[in-house]
Amino acid sequence: MTARLGLFGGLAAFALLLLLPAPEGMPLTAWRTVALVVLMAAWWMTQALPLTATALLPFLLFPLFGVMSANDIAGAYYSPILFLVLGGAMIALAIERTRLHCRLALAIVARGGRTPGGLLLAFMTATALISLIVSNTATTLIMIPIGMAVLQAADVEKGATDGFPGALVMGIAFAATFGGFGTLVGSPTNAIAAGIIERSTGFTVDFLTWSLYGLPVVLVSVPLCWFILMRVQRVDAHGFDTTAAREGIGNVGAWSVAEKRLVPLVALVLAGWFALPFLTGHLPAGTLTDGAIAVAGALLLFVIPDGTGRPILTWDEANRAPWGVIMMFGGGLALATGIEQSGLAGWMGEAMKPLAAVHPLLIAVVLTAFVILVTEFASNVAAASGIMPVVAGVIAATGVDPVLLALPAAFAASWGFMLPSGTGPNAIAWGTGHIALPRMLQTGLLLDLAGVPIMVGSVWAIAALAG
Repeated sequence: MTARLGLFGGLAAFALLLLLPAPEGMPLTAWRTVALVVLMAAWWMTQALPLTATALLPFLLFPLFGVMSANDIAGAYYSPILFLVLGGAMIALAIERTRLHCRLALAIVARGGRTPGGLLLAFMTATALISLIVSNTATTLIMIPIGMAVLQAADVEKGATDGFPGALVMGIAFAATFGGFGTLVGSPTNAIAAGIIERSTGFTVDFLTWSLYGLPVVLVSVPLCWFILMRVQRVDAHGFDTTAAREGIGNVGAWSVAEKRLVPLVALVLAGWFALPFLTGHLPAGTLTDGAIAVAGALLLFVIPDGTGRPILTWDEANRAPWGVIMMFGGGLALATGIEQSGLAGWMGEAMKPLAAVHPLLIAVVLTAFVILVTEFASNVAAASGIMPVVAGVIAATGVDPVLLALPAAFAASWGFMLPSGTGPNAIAWGTGHIALPRMLQTGLLLDLAGVPIMVGSVWAIAALAG
């Protein structure tokens, strides 16, 4: 029903805007772009069409609107960050294929202590660490079965939501989302937001820059979420047999040759990402990017043998990369480019000039809160793709450092915890049957309220120290 309403409602709004005259001072191409933005937002938010299919609309409509030629809009679908997403996804697939992720998760969980609170924190910490490299949704898919095995070992009833079971599945999902804030590859939304920031403002957010601002958000959010879950779920008030649970964690056995060879490769790629800002000054401009490092690491996966007569990764395995996400990423970039080329960005900048009289911190707080509200009801991709160009207009109008407004808004695009449909991790956790919706709403609301000061405060504090 929602999809049908979004499909026809979006088309109706699109047609109405095309028939109405443009506001005074706005170019006709900009007004037509507004109509496309409304249509794509409606379809993305309601999933009237597959998200990737909706991302194709700029290629179809911008040439018809006279905004850009077909060749130019096709080029707008590509960015160096696209190759970061692709290379990072292949590395994540290799980690999954060799079961290196399970070794990391189980090693940390096994040290979780003998209390339910300690075990919950261990699960959340392991999940957040894996999510720094593996996408948040994939991390949840990895960790939820491990968590369910622990619950089964402790003879937890199917569908139990009180105490530790509900806290565990929510904790895994939420920690996966938090961990995804830490690096550019932690969530596809990060790369989309970074690409739109660069396309719209000219400010490049590389791997090191994102991590510099993102990791503190992770460090603050995970223990805060643990604290909230412990109280909302009343974990200590409900019995849970941690001894039996620890026995259900299992054992991954001795290190395989593939794992031993993959670890140095992952470390080398991470080192390259963090060292990139220090290397670019010694190389010709534009020759080395985060995407190039990710692709180089991915290519080595097809060369390095895994000890069984085959490479660490084969193409059949690598072909599971999120091609649909990459196309959605391209659609967001194309939309942002059209907003700029049509004159809409310039018009928004002029319209928002009165904001220059407002303190930038207040703008950041209101903007971040608004994005959190939107992403509770819309997909993260839709929130990032639809709102980041508006953020660019605010930056242009106020002259504020792009970091201070763009990064909190980019983080907020993934900050959705109240509803099962808010994020992929939320939906996966909801599917276990161990979540009571009222407690999820309560936990999510508290996290949403805390999110504004966490994201804005972290970014502004680090920017002050770095400046």
